[in-house]
Amino acid sequence: MVEKINKKSLNNGCTVPNYLYGGKQVRYYGSPDIRVAFSDNGKKWEDYGHPVLEPSEGAFDNQPLTVIEAVLTTEGIMVFYDSSFRNKGNTYLRIGLAFFDPENPTRLTERNKSPIYQHEIKMRDKIISVKALQDKDDLVIKWKTGVLDKIEVRIPHPYIYLGEKDGRKPFFAKKQFEINRYGNNPIIKPQEQNEWETKATFNPAALQAGEKIHLLYRAIGYDDVSVLGYASSDDGFSIKERLDHPVFFNDPENARKNKTDKSPISYLSGGGGNGGCEDPRLTLIDDVIYLTYTAFDGWGSLRMALSSISLKDFLNKEWNWEEPIMISPPGEIHKNWVLFPEKINGKFAVLHSVNPDVLVDYLDDLDFKGEDKYIKGFFSSLKNKGRWDSWVRGAGPPPIKTEKGWLLIYHAMDVFRDPNRYKLGVMLLDLNDPQKIIARSKEPILEPDESYENDGWKAGVSYCCGAVVRDGQLLIYYGGADTVSCVAETDLENFINTLITTAKPKIKIVRKKKVKKK
Repeated sequence: MVEKINKKSLNNGCTVPNYLYGGKQVRYYGSPDIRVAFSDNGKKWEDYGHPVLEPSEGAFDNQPLTVIEAVLTTEGIMVFYDSSFRNKGNTYLRIGLAFFDPENPTRLTERNKSPIYQHEIKMRDKIISVKALQDKDDLVIKWKTGVLDKIEVRIPHPYIYLGEKDGRKPFFAKKQFEINRYGNNPIIKPQEQNEWETKATFNPAALQAGEKIHLLYRAIGYDDVSVLGYASSDDGFSIKERLDHPVFFNDPENARKNKTDKSPISYLSGGGGNGGCEDPRLTLIDDVIYLTYTAFDGWGSLRMALSSISLKDFLNKEWNWEEPIMISPPGEIHKNWVLFPEKINGKFAVLHSVNPDVLVDYLDDLDFKGEDKYIKGFFSSLKNKGRWDSWVRGAGPPPIKTEKGWLLIYHAMDVFRDPNRYKLGVMLLDLNDPQKIIARSKEPILEPDESYENDGWKAGVSYCCGAVVRDGQLLIYYGGADTVSCVAETDLENFINTLITTAKPKIKIVRKKKVKKK
């Protein structure tokens, strides 16, 4: 079992701190395989005799593996490893993660199927992995190169250390909701050949019509103006068609013409500092497609806007959009308003807040004619300790009608324990009175843990604007890191049943005091 150890290889590894196995220190090391060594004094080491982790053929970590961190956690011995490589002038950064059994540190218990971080850099020089360190809520990963002193990246640290009761749940922990990300995410990425979408292509709206799933995604190019691009899919996952030109604009130059009369607002969402149309939602009602979006003039106005187009024109790609109208009051900041996909009690229904309560306005029409015809929306920064969604930021896609209620996906943050990460939650609303919550998820249904949800304009963001039901599957379309578009799926029936059985709110009964008769 004991083998002679190459000292150079041994230096390329990490000893597990605050941990002994059979009274001995444990060190994970080696390349191209990861091995384990044991020591009584930290000087003389004995190798286990066999690799405990090898490059995985056909996977992201099929290159030589180098250990960059090993830590004892509540889930086992957590080992971060580097599997970066160079090819034709490009360097591909790849960081993997595995867990080993503390009762037997040679036994692999979990291995991440996708990298926790990945990035591509044009670089011919050799790159050497150095270390992975925890800094508060971040994982800091460092490399050395022949040109630069170092490369350093930060990603949200998704794991809990021993003793940190309020920390984040481990990545491998069993979750209530089975949400499966598409293996080839992201499905829409920026394209250098199109100037209008070179920087970001994210937060897609989704609509199922004509046997296809149609996506309108927010795109940002060299001019830092947000426009909407179009793509479609036959199966809901792979993109079959993608147009090389925008299909919808908001005119920030015209909207900004009186900017000297206003003070600039402090606002920057996913780039796009020069304004435009952001975060679209699509709703089909009676052969008319309605588009709600956030209109930013790049200076002092951030309002909700509405446009529409006939279903026929949309399917024919004849972009005859109605002139956009503002539906939120001037001088106020609003985002994330959605239109229900059918009338409720004969009226159009617009959901404009979910914090602290679900608020819906009912309208006879959507023409918004008249000087003061706006929806008096309510935006709250109310924060509640003790919940994963301590700050509910707003609705995601338009509600989806099911037999048991309106399914509403929403965005939220845990600002007290896990700040700066946008996660997705879900509510089930009453069909006749959608301001009544039937059930609400006790934990996120999707968190930004993948590399493409952290490598981009803003790390730690999963932001959903579109969802459809296809063949009993709920397809969730969302933006990752304010840069790319992604999709995840789950069985709708199981999803709703899980929501109802695990997240039904408790009913508090308040009894009136009896008044004594005189």
